Amino acid sequence: MEILETAFMQRALLAAVLVGITAPAVGIYLVQRRQALMGDGIGHVAMTGVGLGFLLNSNPVWMATLVSIVGAVAMELIRWYGRMRGDMALAMLFYGGMAGGVLLINLAPTGSNANLSSYLFGSLATVSDEDVVAISLLAAFVMLVTVGLRRHLFAVSQDEEFARVTGLPVRALNLLIAVTAAVTVTVAMRVVGLLLVSALMVVPVAAAQQITRSFKVTFVLAVAIGTAVTLAGTVTSYEYDVPPGATIVLLAIGVFIVLTALATPLARRRARALSAAEAGAASGCSVEASGLPDTRRPADDVKV
Repeated sequence: MEILETAFMQRALLAAVLVGITAPAVGIYLVQRRQALMGDGIGHVAMTGVGLGFLLNSNPVWMATLVSIVGAVAMELIRWYGRMRGDMALAMLFYGGMAGGVLLINLAPTGSNANLSSYLFGSLATVSDEDVVAISLLAAFVMLVTVGLRRHLFAVSQDEEFARVTGLPVRALNLLIAVTAAVTVTVAMRVVGLLLVSALMVVPVAAAQQITRSFKVTFVLAVAIGTAVTLAGTVTSYEYDVPPGATIVLLAIGVFIVLTALATPLARRRARALSAAEAGAASGCSVEASGLPDTRRPADDVKV
């Protein structure tokens, strides 16, 4: 295939696969915790890390990772100990991170708003070999945490009080979720962009929830959807010269709409089947209570 003959597209496709796997893997816990916008806040903080990377002439991915982790931990600490609510802490991350990123990148000798744009909205041509190495290492950490500790993270995401009673280190696990979300943001920023990464963490999970019931199946399907839309969006971006981040997010929303449309009649069918089963069970109980023969049985089962 022609698309695989160019080195930059090979790097972009590899990065897209890693992003498609990791973003929903973390996003499912954020959705369970009702923190769907946490990725947005961390993404804005990561802008400061990108600007700091240009200012210090270091790799923006690693610098954004460090700054994002600090910001995510700070948000969790404010939620625990501060008097401000979590949404106010999130707003501070939004505005402070964005302002810091724009200021620092303009102070950098080699930085400009054009450099920042590729991190905000994603860019296939700018994914370097060094970026691929960094993304691969960070993605391995994310999957190790989200899969290896899935039972503990699910328990904390569902009910913190119950998890605390069972002896789980709730605060440590909450911090781990925040750190993993921060790492995921920096993994995805080269492909999707910092302003759209939160959508890729949330939309595949929301789409999978339309037709699944268990956490395990939702996890697997969300990762599959994330991988499919990132690959499809990357190829579409290459073929038609459109922004990769926007294309990937719109494809994910399209999948959500399709699965929602399919889930509606399925849900109605399940509801009718459940009502019929309940009605049958209630009818059986009334016959047994009356002491009369159950005429619904086959004829050869009735005693004469």
